[in-house]
Amino acid sequence: MSPKSRAEYYRKRRETIGQFSVPLSREKLNALTEKLKEQNKTKTQWLNEKVEEELGP
Repeated sequence: MSPKSRAEYYRKRRETIGQFSVPLSREKLNALTEKLKEQNKTKTQWLNEKVEEELGP
């Protein structure tokens, strides 16, 4: 991928996808990571589900 097309790709991506980041104790993060591993889910999948629950139909 050429540098120009790569830059364009990320420019477009930033228009449609935002970042959500919060500090969390290492203990809680590790527990969540283990629970999600058991459920075979990523943190992104889990967070998207929780956001959908909060926003409703």
